[in-house]
Amino acid sequence: MMLEEWKCKISSADQKSMEEARAHWMTVAKPLFSLGKLEDTVIKMAGIKGTADVTLGKKGLIIMCADNGVVEEGVTQTGQDVTAAVADNFTKGNTSVCIMSKVAGVDLFPIDIGMAVDVASVSDPEKKVMYGTKNFRKEKAMTKEQALQAIELGIRTVESCVENGYGILATGEMGIGNTTTSSAVASVLLNRPVEEVTGRGAGLTSEGLARKIQVIAEAIEMHQPDPEDVIDVLSKVGGLDIAGLTGVFLGGAIYHVPIIVDGFISAVAALCAVRIKKEVEDYLIPSHVSKEPAGSMLLEALSLSPLIHCNMCLGEGTGAVAVIPLIEMGLRVYREMATFDQVEFETYQVLK
Repeated sequence: MMLEEWKCKISSADQKSMEEARAHWMTVAKPLFSLGKLEDTVIKMAGIKGTADVTLGKKGLIIMCADNGVVEEGVTQTGQDVTAAVADNFTKGNTSVCIMSKVAGVDLFPIDIGMAVDVASVSDPEKKVMYGTKNFRKEKAMTKEQALQAIELGIRTVESCVENGYGILATGEMGIGNTTTSSAVASVLLNRPVEEVTGRGAGLTSEGLARKIQVIAEAIEMHQPDPEDVIDVLSKVGGLDIAGLTGVFLGGAIYHVPIIVDGFISAVAALCAVRIKKEVEDYLIPSHVSKEPAGSMLLEALSLSPLIHCNMCLGEGTGAVAVIPLIEMGLRVYREMATFDQVEFETYQVLK
């Protein structure tokens, strides 16, 4: 299916269901609006699911794993072998997000969308778009066809999860060098100078950061990505993990499932999806604000306010998974707490 056909399947969230959810919160026997953003999140999920009878279903985390050719420019602290090692560890329950997901009751779906090598526990030739992107300082990261293929894989992944009973999905990624690609995409889409949106990633010296900024700036100058054409931007200076997650966010809007935005890389992908189809905004659930320089800029561009502030920048989906228990708590109060009528309390009024 062509991207334009997928876009036609996306509509705004259901306002009537949101109004009904908002009205129900007003009857719950507690101080009005006292759960703040948790109440807002439940209301938003009602609009996403098209019913005020909100349930979560199973909880999943989609982790897009990919390598980035720009690593050869010395913009990272470690080599690409780390991508494969961590991806393998996702299947062994031996990463930060694996441990956090056990606590939150979240199932992991690591996908090799473009790692430089095959990893037996993760790789599937039907899902792998290419063996890492090209070095965007020298040539385009990928073709437009490959970017579109990655986006479609993200959409299809959401479709499969929904068919298997998953009612909320978190987003994650793994790929050495992906803060470099994300900074490049963010610079173009936000129309901000490279130095304003680029951070140290997993850890760079000041000299390394300067090199990273220089490489991104040179690539943007050489390729001239069109900020009005997301596919052009992704193909020239993006990454396969970003493109895959862009598809996941589009898939959330297509299949009416809330998608939780993780950190910097995830938020860049969310912005790509919203620039492709604005209504995708309605299907995004924020988690935290990354401490990467562009973290707050991206959330502002997405009209999202983070549920938590933890100075996190780990990736993998850790921030997205961290908010799931909070969302569940808010939903349990919404669904299970007695109403003012049931406890025979005088209903609170909105005072002016």
